[in-house]
Amino acid sequence: MKKIFLFAAAVATLGLTSCDLDNVENIGEMSTSEFPQTDEDVEAVLAGVYQNLNTTHANPQMSFEYLACLASDDQLGGGGTNDKLMQAEDLICNYNADMTNQFYVDRFSGIARANTLLKVLQEAESMDEAPKKQGMGETLFLRAFYYYELASMYGNVPLVLDPEQAETSQGDVKVLWAQILQDLRDACEYLPAVKATTAGRVDKYTAEAMLGRAWLFYTGMYCNGTDITALTSTTYNPLTSVELNDGTTLTKADVIKYIDDCVDNSGYSLVPDFRNLWAYTNKLVVNDYPYTQNQGLKWVEDDNAINPEALFSIKFNKLASWSTTIGYANGIALHFGVRGGQAYGNTYPFGQGWGAGPVAPNLVKDWKAADPDGKDVRLKATVCDVNDKNEMPNYVRGGWADFVQESDYYSKKWSPICSKNDGSIKNDDGTPKEYVACFETLMYPDNWETSGVDNFQLSNIHDLVLIRFADVLLMQSELKEDVTGINKVRARAGLDPIASYSLMALQNERRWELACEGIRWNDIRRWHIAATALAKQENQDIYYCGNPDINRAHNGGYVARYNATAGFQKMPETQIALGTVKQNDGWTSADAEYTGW
Repeated sequence: MKKIFLFAAAVATLGLTSCDLDNVENIGEMSTSEFPQTDEDVEAVLAGVYQNLNTTHANPQMSFEYLACLASDDQLGGGGTNDKLMQAEDLICNYNADMTNQFYVDRFSGIARANTLLKVLQEAESMDEAPKKQGMGETLFLRAFYYYELASMYGNVPLVLDPEQAETSQGDVKVLWAQILQDLRDACEYLPAVKATTAGRVDKYTAEAMLGRAWLFYTGMYCNGTDITALTSTTYNPLTSVELNDGTTLTKADVIKYIDDCVDNSGYSLVPDFRNLWAYTNKLVVNDYPYTQNQGLKWVEDDNAINPEALFSIKFNKLASWSTTIGYANGIALHFGVRGGQAYGNTYPFGQGWGAGPVAPNLVKDWKAADPDGKDVRLKATVCDVNDKNEMPNYVRGGWADFVQESDYYSKKWSPICSKNDGSIKNDDGTPKEYVACFETLMYPDNWETSGVDNFQLSNIHDLVLIRFADVLLMQSELKEDVTGINKVRARAGLDPIASYSLMALQNERRWELACEGIRWNDIRRWHIAATALAKQENQDIYYCGNPDINRAHNGGYVARYNATAGFQKMPETQIALGTVKQNDGWTSADAEYTGW
C-alpha cells in the first residue's frame, strides 16, 4: 500500500494565484486504498503532481527551462565570476559532479507522484467517469511533460511507470519517447473538448499542443538514429510515424489533426499586440516606461487576468519564503534579472537579479539583418539594449563588478519588473522606498508570506508561460508545410505575409517569435543545425568584469562540445553511482570540465 503525502501549499498550484489562498486545506496523509474517492480527493492529489512544476524553481539554475535558454545560440551564460554553472550551461560544459542532480531528482519525484495517482485512478471503480478521465488526462500530461524535459536534457533516462516498481535502469530511448508520445495522445483523448477556465490547469488543447512539440523534437532529433553520430548529423529528414508502446502507431497525419483541432476549436488566440504579453506593460509601469508610454498597451495578466494566448504556464503565489520554499516564486525571473549592484532607477522598469542569460549579440545582428527596415515589433519588445535611451538611460555597465559575458542586451520576456512606489512600501528606517523591486507587491498588496514584502528574491510571481498559441500556429505551418500559421504570427508582428512555405522561413519565424523563451535550443537540435548556429556566438563583443572582451571559445568551442554531446547534459554522478544510468557521450574527459572564464 502506497502513502500519498500532500501539503497545503501544493493546492495553490492549481490556479490559486496570489490573491486567492484563503480556502487551502491541509490534505495530510491518506492511503491509496481509500483515496481518491471523490472529485475533491482527485483535486487534492493532483495538486501534488502539479506542485512539482514549482519544486524546480527552488533551484531554477538546474532546470531544463533555464538550461534551454542559456545553451541556445540566442543567450549566453552570464552571472558572476563565481556563477560557473551558468557559464558551463552556455558552453555545454560541466561544473562539479552533480551540477543538475537536484532537477533530475525533483522531476522523478513528480513522475512518482503521477504514477501513484494514475494507479489509484485506474483502480477506483466507484468513481464517476468524468472526474476520473479528467484526472487521468491531466496526470498523463504532467508525466509526459516531466519525462519530455528529462529526455531533452539527459537523453535516455529510466522509464518508470509503476509506483511499485523497483529502481529501473535505462532501456531503449525509442521506448522512452514512445511512452511520452503515447501519454500525450491518451491525454488528448481523456480530456474533454473544453477550454480550462482556471489558469494553470491543463486541458485537451494543452495536451494537443504538447504532443506537437514532443513529436517535432523526437521525429527530428532521432531521424537518423540514436547514436552520437546520428544525433549530430546535419541531415534532416524527420520521421513520419512512431510505433507506440501499446502496439498502435502515431503518424504525422494524426498529429496534424490534433494541432488543427487546437487551432480551430480551443478558444485560445493571439493577443492582438505582442507587447501586451510581457509584464513590463503592467498598469503600474506602462505609462512611465518610455518604450511603452502613451501607446494604449495593457498587460494581459493585469490584476490576475487570464492570458488568452497561454496554453500552459507555471503559476506562482505569495507563499514563497525561506521557511516554506522559494519555489513558489518565479526563480527564473530572479536569475534573469539585470545583474544588481545599482539603483533601481538605473534599470527601471527591469528588476535586478543574477544576470543569467544575457542576449547574445549574434541574435540581434541576425534579426536586424532579416528586418533592415525595423518593421518587426518583436525585436524591441523582446530585447532591451542598454545603449538605447528609451530603455535604461541611467544604466551603469558592470553593476556588480564581476559580471561575465555582459552583452549590453537583456531579454525582456522573463525579466523581473520593478515599479515606482506609491508610498506604501517602506525602507527599514520607515521612509518610503522610491522603487519597489517587484511590481507584484503593489499590484497584489495583501497577505504576503515572504520574508518581508518586496523581497527581490521572493516577490516575483508573474506567470512563466511555457506554451503559447503562437507556437501552436507555427507548429501547424511546419507540420502542414504551409504559410497560414506563419502569416498569422507575422501579421501580429506588423509584417507582410510571405507567399510560399520554406523550412528556412519557418525556422526564422520561430526564432523571432519565440526568442528567449527556452524553445530555440530544442529547435536547433531537432533541425540538425545546432553546431552551425552555436558557432555564431564565438568572438561576439561582450564585457568581462566591466571591461571589453569577446565571447571566446572554451573547452574546444561550441561546435566541438555540441558534436561531442548532441547537447545532452552530463548525467549526475550520484545517479551513475546508483547504477541506474550510464554516462552520456562527451562527459568523461577533462575537456568537459569548465574551470572559469
